[in-house]
Amino acid sequence: MQWLTAGRGIVHCEMFPLLDQGEPNPCELFQIWLNLPAVDKLVDPYFTMLWEEDLPRQLVTDEQGRRVEITVIAGALEGVMPPLPPPDSWAARLDAEVAIWHIVLDAGAQWSIPTALHPETMRTLSVFAGSARLGAHELSASTGALVRAHSPVQLTACADGAEVLVLQGRPIGEPVAQYGPFVMNDQPGIEQAFADYRATGFGGWPWPTDDPVHARDAGRFARYPDGREVVR
Repeated sequence: MQWLTAGRGIVHCEMFPLLDQGEPNPCELFQIWLNLPAVDKLVDPYFTMLWEEDLPRQLVTDEQGRRVEITVIAGALEGVMPPLPPPDSWAARLDAEVAIWHIVLDAGAQWSIPTALHPETMRTLSVFAGSARLGAHELSASTGALVRAHSPVQLTACADGAEVLVLQGRPIGEPVAQYGPFVMNDQPGIEQAFADYRATGFGGWPWPTDDPVHARDAGRFARYPDGREVVR
């Protein structure tokens, strides 16, 4: 998982090499946009890599012995602590109750999602593989649901199991103005964002093409603005 705080501006793209040139190369990508409050709109951009093996997981077994595995990406879950979010992110505020949990349920497995604390916190569930039931409602793949964050929610996988993404957070409660990739609080803010991009290019683009793809044998690495490169 890559976590970017756009702040005063950053340019990014998501490109993937063809690891197998003779077979399909399936890829699932979730791009989750988390707004910033007005006070943090122009903070310095920030990038961090959350490596798959460093993300904590909680393994739950229901009464029938069926397994539920929860990857805790953001937001503590029953004592399981994820890596720290970027310092100026809305997720860095404990009272924002931001959570990103990836849930994998065996066929028929059940899990009760813990209740949120803040009365304004909102929660959505997105089923992206298999199917699951929420009470009397069945959600198939590519289906989402807004659920009450302050009432117990029983999640039950159907016969083919399920993978679910839980997104949770307290609303910032400020006006939103959006145009293209820019999200500000008003129209003058949008106009200023365009002017800043024209003037600075948000730091420029160091590659010769708009769609760079690293070599298939490059492996996993993260290169940071200060020149550090971490290889995994």
